[in-house]
Amino acid sequence: MIEEIFINLVTSVIENIISIGSGIEKITGWVALASVIVIGAIVVLLVSRYAKRRPSGKALKKKLKGLERIVILTHANPDPDAMASAIGIAHIAESIGVSSTIQYPGEIRHQENRAFKTVLGSKMEKIESDEDLAGGAIFLVDHNIARGFKGAEKLIPYAVIDHHEGEGRGVGFTDIRSDYGSCSAIVAEYFSDLGAVAGKIPHPRKNQVNLPNNIATGLLFGILTDTKNFTKGASKNDFAASAYLYQGIDEDSLDRIANPEVDAEVLDIIASSILKREARGPFVISNVGEISNVDALSQAADDLLGLEGTTAVVVYAQRGAVTYIKGRSRDDRVHMGDTLQAALAEIPEASAGGKPQAGAGQINANTKKQNREYCKELPELLFTAMSGEVQ
Repeated sequence: MIEEIFINLVTSVIENIISIGSGIEKITGWVALASVIVIGAIVVLLVSRYAKRRPSGKALKKKLKGLERIVILTHANPDPDAMASAIGIAHIAESIGVSSTIQYPGEIRHQENRAFKTVLGSKMEKIESDEDLAGGAIFLVDHNIARGFKGAEKLIPYAVIDHHEGEGRGVGFTDIRSDYGSCSAIVAEYFSDLGAVAGKIPHPRKNQVNLPNNIATGLLFGILTDTKNFTKGASKNDFAASAYLYQGIDEDSLDRIANPEVDAEVLDIIASSILKREARGPFVISNVGEISNVDALSQAADDLLGLEGTTAVVVYAQRGAVTYIKGRSRDDRVHMGDTLQAALAEIPEASAGGKPQAGAGQINANTKKQNREYCKELPELLFTAMSGEVQ
């Protein structure tokens, strides 16, 4: 668009020069104006082309060199993609002498997430509010607006590295690639840009970045989980990043993370969601009841979506006075994030959101009795929203 505007403008100016005639002063003036416009066109064209280039690992490294300490913050209840991205950025920073701290709000509950943290030896600190943040420039990974802890709205990040669409920006560095299926693929590209060989641990020179096995393993698992083993949302960049990382992974560590022991309660919740399911055509809803492991709801929803003839699923359960809701969809008619928002719109203290294939919601009541009252109409609201009658 910018190129076309300037090309048309320059063409118009040249045509005017030709039509002026022999008036030397007029011609001189037009030539000067044309020169200015042509130079301006070239400058803007170069700037616009440069702006389209995505930030590289070298650009990140240059920004890091100007810092003494950074705080890498994941989103609430971090998943493998967020944790892998965080340890990757931390390693790059520490390779050039910049100290780092990884912090997160919420909990690390899912068995794969806990195994990731344990097997790879990832050091991460939990925070409850902005007062718990370690000193240093704030780096947000796998999200672009801080949420999930007291004072998050006051946070001004120095850097944002993410693959989700959003308005969040860093004051020093921003790299948002919504066409990527994972944040881990972006971080893997940084290592590649810096010439790091996956799995090779040389005797690095000062400020040289390498890619140890644990980082390569973590980034690969981050890509696999966020793209559901390349079946949802994977881009050619995720495949390319995985090929780059593969030569440096530790297969034993990858297997231990991907296949951790499953808590008995998780199996009970999955079984309960199947037994208590209610179906209307291709849509399924299941109220699991009182639970302690909220993360198991996501696994239950994934398993229910695999039932023959089922295209959209919502599973919900209570923990104290709060109802937690997870939804999954492979139905083009059901945008799960919008569906949950529509279903919960009239319920007090409720919130929801998400993507077309996955959504989540929460009802925060003051008491268990109030919670039960709020949930009386929930099945009907959910079925109505999934059928498209409320959108």
